[in-house]
Amino acid sequence: MPETIRHAIDQLAAKGSVKKEGDEFVVEAEMEGASAKELNRTLLSALRKVEKRTTLRAEWTSEDGTSERFFDYVLKKTISYI
Repeated sequence: MPETIRHAIDQLAAKGSVKKEGDEFVVEAEMEGASAKELNRTLLSALRKVEKRTTLRAEWTSEDGTSERFFDYVLKKTISYI
């Protein structure tokens, strides 16, 4: 399964890695886009093409240091380091 997830990440032109931790897969990737919300939606859609029941907990950090945390499509928290 990590190879299939890696293939989905590669299709997004993202640089990253996939590793298994317990029953979950941890994906670390670098992507560029208009917003963390749009990147999260794109990544979740790509992963759900591999496995329909995929859930995603993600943290996106912008160049200005702002981090946004998501659970699936829902923004849960924004942290600014200014």
